[in-house]
Amino acid sequence: MTSRCLSEPGPTASNPWLVEGLRLFFPVAACHAMLSPLVWVALFVFALPFAHDVPVSQWHAHEMIFGTYGAALAGFLTAAVPEWTDTRPRRGRALLALLWLWLPGRVIGFVGLDALVAVAAVSDLAFLGLLFWYVVKALIDRGSTRHASFAVWTGLFWVIELGVRVAWMAGMTDVAARLLHAALMVFVVFFSLAIARINVAIINLALDPSGETTPYRPHPGRQNLTAGLVALYAVAALAAPGSTVPAYLALAAAAAFFDRLAEWFVGAAVFRTHVLALAGANLFAGVGFLLIGLAGLGSPLVATTGFHVLSVASLGLAVLSVFIIAGLRHTGRPLDLPWQAHAAVIAMIAAGLVRVLPEIGIGTFLLGKHYVLSGGLWSFAFAIWLVGFVPLLKHPLHETARQA
Repeated sequence: MTSRCLSEPGPTASNPWLVEGLRLFFPVAACHAMLSPLVWVALFVFALPFAHDVPVSQWHAHEMIFGTYGAALAGFLTAAVPEWTDTRPRRGRALLALLWLWLPGRVIGFVGLDALVAVAAVSDLAFLGLLFWYVVKALIDRGSTRHASFAVWTGLFWVIELGVRVAWMAGMTDVAARLLHAALMVFVVFFSLAIARINVAIINLALDPSGETTPYRPHPGRQNLTAGLVALYAVAALAAPGSTVPAYLALAAAAAFFDRLAEWFVGAAVFRTHVLALAGANLFAGVGFLLIGLAGLGSPLVATTGFHVLSVASLGLAVLSVFIIAGLRHTGRPLDLPWQAHAAVIAMIAAGLVRVLPEIGIGTFLLGKHYVLSGGLWSFAFAIWLVGFVPLLKHPLHETARQA
């Protein structure tokens, strides 16, 4: 992604947050990610004051997937798709419309207000529908289907959100739980497709900072196999949750993520924090699916542990990595990471490990306390990113130079 900006009607001239989607939604997503565990643990002690019909755990999962990760997705797609298609980016009022549609569901979700599930449903569906249109419109304007997969998966995200809300209103919380797992898988597919594009550029820049050569060229199969297998696993888990088919497909997805790392050993450049973070996101994804698969085949593990590896460790690290890389590249800065970036990555890795290891027999003395500790580390990771990167997003180097 580049820092190219085109003009569009709206209040952008004096507001740096409305110039590009990621400059608005990455901080918004980080704020939501920082506050959500604090509200969940510190204020409500694993309960929500108005949640009666919908399980609290489902409110929590929904807000992580459709709240934090939904905002991150909006920032990514509104910045990346216009660049990929060489079309006009969404700015100004177009971004504000997305934000105002995203907010009501988050306010309702923070307190688990069952009575307003329908209101939140309308708001969230409008948000995802408008985001879907932004992606599709760029493809139509370009006359290309090259990146149509992102439109397809955004549309599927909308369908799953509709299903979750309808299931909640109908009292079918068992169905809603399966759909929330499917929503998590959809976001893993988004991560897989996005990282497949990002890691090529990032590793090549690490190997050749001049950008004149591209020594790193991963095998195309390694770029797309993971997304396909995750999709197959999601379908099988929805259609036949009681069979062993999802378990075997989860193991296949794990192998695909591990196989991605086979081409990651590119010398000393691999030890840079942002390169390691992308590798770590793939590694955690492989571990998550491995645990899910083994649990489904009868090993003494719980599939929920695997889902937490995916949601907290893998996706948390992937989203944070994109925030760091895009936060520098889209403000005209080289990939010289500030100390906050290193600290945020370390905290996110620690959050994932603390959340999962006690549940698989490592560090069992933390059991019972690991929820609070992991949530605190998760919040700290995004808080420290905000401290380091909000000033960079507000004052891009290319704009400062143009004003001077």
